[in-house]
Amino acid sequence: MERSFSYGKQHIDQEDIQAVIDVLQSDYLTQGPRIDELEKTICDYTGARYCVAVANGTAALHLAVAALELPPGSEGITSPNTFVASANCIAYCGHTPRFADIDTRTYCIDPDEIEKQITRNTKVLIPVHFAGQPANMPRIKAIADKHGLRVIEDAAHAIGSRYADGTAVGSNTYADLTTFSFHPVKTVTTAEGGAITTNDDSLYQKLLMLRTHGITKDPTILTQNPGPWYHEMHLLGYNYRLSDIHAALGISQMRKLDAFTARRRELVNRYNAGFADTSHLTTPYEAPGVQSVFHLYVLHFDFAAINKTRAEIMQELQDAGIGTQVHYIPVHTQPYYQSTYGTKPGMFPKAETYYAGALSMPLYPDLSNEDVEYIIDTVKKIIKQ
Repeated sequence: MERSFSYGKQHIDQEDIQAVIDVLQSDYLTQGPRIDELEKTICDYTGARYCVAVANGTAALHLAVAALELPPGSEGITSPNTFVASANCIAYCGHTPRFADIDTRTYCIDPDEIEKQITRNTKVLIPVHFAGQPANMPRIKAIADKHGLRVIEDAAHAIGSRYADGTAVGSNTYADLTTFSFHPVKTVTTAEGGAITTNDDSLYQKLLMLRTHGITKDPTILTQNPGPWYHEMHLLGYNYRLSDIHAALGISQMRKLDAFTARRRELVNRYNAGFADTSHLTTPYEAPGVQSVFHLYVLHFDFAAINKTRAEIMQELQDAGIGTQVHYIPVHTQPYYQSTYGTKPGMFPKAETYYAGALSMPLYPDLSNEDVEYIIDTVKKIIKQ
């Protein structure tokens, strides 16, 4: 049988399937009890006080920025090494996205570079926990406190990761809000979905309304209450709700999160050992003390020394059944950002140098040890090591 691997893939078992079937056979398909249960499960896992489940990770970022109600003319700083949503969420709310270059080892936003980019208009920092590794949040929190800035952790890659102090990403130890994505390639999935955690009651109440058109039935907020049908729109909100079907899958997946994390780390260790003696390749770095869930396994290639282009290597790997991907094209080089915000190639050279050599290998729990050995051997053969 021919081997075939994608760079990422969900793990679905009979428990997950049954959880969805149970909802399909219940009285609720959209807004029912599974939403609350998923939110409580995420709070219990992360240690956060509140959680709001939403339609996807981008919705989570959008609502997180919107809930802060930043003044007109605000700027937000995020990483150029991320999916465009990390910056787009600032633009969605009428503010200006700015960038700060990355750390050359972790590939996360560099706190020293953040300090260089802060202006009097900077109001929010959105560090991205790239590939599951937490950014240097103690430093970033200190910078935010020094300048009076809000912090949103983009933890789309990092459900299950832990900071060096042992607390879970999503606890909001260092942030006002944390956002997650539950897309199928992430560590746990709801098919499509996301979540926001916070410890701030005011932000939580805003998120609940923003998720559902800005509407509330909370009797403590209503200006009048003539009957049980009555509701009021207090904010210009969105339809960013998650369904009970998605939430049921997420609850079942969360029960396996620690096992998923452990297996991903086992596979990463096997990859690292296999590539340890391979020249022209850099394996992922993990900062001391942190525990990354390793959403991605990114190898950094010296393509010039190998004398092959990235496209050529990707095609040869694909011919061998090994799917790969590039994470990410630096956001500031995207045509929209160049034309709208005046960014241009060369502005963040560390992110661009990283991008020039990056290639994500397959990483998901269903890979066997033999699969990983095959991938390692194939990569070595292709680059003639």
